[in-house]
Amino acid sequence: MRLKLFRICQRCIVPVIISLLLLQQSSAQTDKPDKFARNPVIWADVPDPSVIRVGDIYYMSSTTMHLSPGLPIMKSKNLVNWEIIGYAYKTLGDNDALTLQNGKNAYGAGSWASSLRYHKGTFYVTTFSSTTGKTHVYKTKDIEKGNWIESSFRPALHDHSLFFDDDDRVYMIYGGGDIRLIELTADVSGIKPAGVNMVIITNVSRVAGANIGLPAEGSQMNKINGKYYLMNITWPKGDMRTQLISRSDKLTGPYESKVALKYKGIAQGCLIDTPTGELYAFLFQDYGAVGRIPYLVPAKWENGWPVLGIDGKVPDILNIPTTTNGLGNIVASDEFNRKPGEPALPLAFQWNHNPDDRYWSITERPGFLRLTTGKVVSELPKARNTLTQRTFGPDCFGAVAIDVSNMKDGDYAGLAMFQKKYGFVGVKMSEGAKSIVMISAESNSPVETETVPLNQNTVFLKIECDFNNRTDKAYFFYSRDNKNWTTIGKPLQMVYTLPHFMGYRFALFNYATKTAGGFVDFDYFRIGPKSR
Repeated sequence: MRLKLFRICQRCIVPVIISLLLLQQSSAQTDKPDKFARNPVIWADVPDPSVIRVGDIYYMSSTTMHLSPGLPIMKSKNLVNWEIIGYAYKTLGDNDALTLQNGKNAYGAGSWASSLRYHKGTFYVTTFSSTTGKTHVYKTKDIEKGNWIESSFRPALHDHSLFFDDDDRVYMIYGGGDIRLIELTADVSGIKPAGVNMVIITNVSRVAGANIGLPAEGSQMNKINGKYYLMNITWPKGDMRTQLISRSDKLTGPYESKVALKYKGIAQGCLIDTPTGELYAFLFQDYGAVGRIPYLVPAKWENGWPVLGIDGKVPDILNIPTTTNGLGNIVASDEFNRKPGEPALPLAFQWNHNPDDRYWSITERPGFLRLTTGKVVSELPKARNTLTQRTFGPDCFGAVAIDVSNMKDGDYAGLAMFQKKYGFVGVKMSEGAKSIVMISAESNSPVETETVPLNQNTVFLKIECDFNNRTDKAYFFYSRDNKNWTTIGKPLQMVYTLPHFMGYRFALFNYATKTAGGFVDFDYFRIGPKSR
């Protein structure tokens, strides 16, 4: 059985990448040759995947919430090796929460689970946001060049799945616990007046047991060989995230539901087939501080049902030839050198909330990223223009060189492990003197754990992360010559927290606590697997 296929022309993409080999994926995995793909296919925070196939190319959208640009679009030829090709939006909106103003923020909010679709020559990707109170719709004829056109409507339809039926009528399936169906206008710009609006499954979580914790959500709908298949997840109390599947002969129901996979909490995502008819589920697993990481799950058909996994388990090794695993340009080193016409930043970078473009530049000092403070704040999470990248497993490092000669009194600048319980190594300017500091917010409030005098204008900073077996430790270093490295402060015990709802990220920052206007110049950001 195959999902619907569509064809478009493929064009070449030259990504800005660093070759990251996940050959150290896990000491617990088998000794099969590295020519086979391994799970997780992306050991980095790429949650809520929505995957489609157009001809022989796969496209995926994912969640990045409060980050900007947002709603990343990725591309693959084999479901394993992925490249970011763009974002659906530069900014989601322009309110106080998204711009970190008047004491508001969008941590843990912004835009959530998206739905990516292709219908009659047009790509659609939709999402919803409690921060804007809207359902957002983006569409384009050319997914690889972007140029997304946005429309939006109220209300925000939770965890929805956009669905075009064979008669071209268009719907969203959404909700938590009770799953609802609502009809949209033909141009997908809003809810259709007097259209279908009904509950199609009542309390779908019940099939996973009576002890419901998280009511079923995460809808993803496919029509396969004339039947409707709906994927949802639930989380019974004291148990694990569990994948559900429901099927019906009619979109409006009735549906019969069952548990599709209950294994290591790997759940939430979609069904996807290959051009040769193999069936997979593309799901994710909560993996501690690194975030929510995607797994490719082999599936097969039995009695008209997709059966996920092999004997109920998700294999470590996949029968897909590859020489590398899926990070591609999802992370990228950057020397901040730009030729005319090149993008300002690699696609791997995202700003924490909407940036203020007046206060960052890669042209004011060629070969450097300049971050200038634009307002006075009390701590790092309140600072705009903090530039981030994903961490990745099983271990990784990030390193920067910074010219700090133009800091003002009360300024802090450096490299952070960013989440609610953040930590950073950086430079502090106080009463005209600079010092290297390590700040830890492991206790929920920032604490200066160590201070070292600094009598030069260029400093080298590094953070190493260990995600092996959910160790979730970050270690902080500085160097005066980029050769001899010294540890500073104490290791940060990283913890995935729901207030930020995101895996830890490397973050380049500069913020003022007394007077705005100081600036620092980052010479480079380098990322890679931790040296052994």
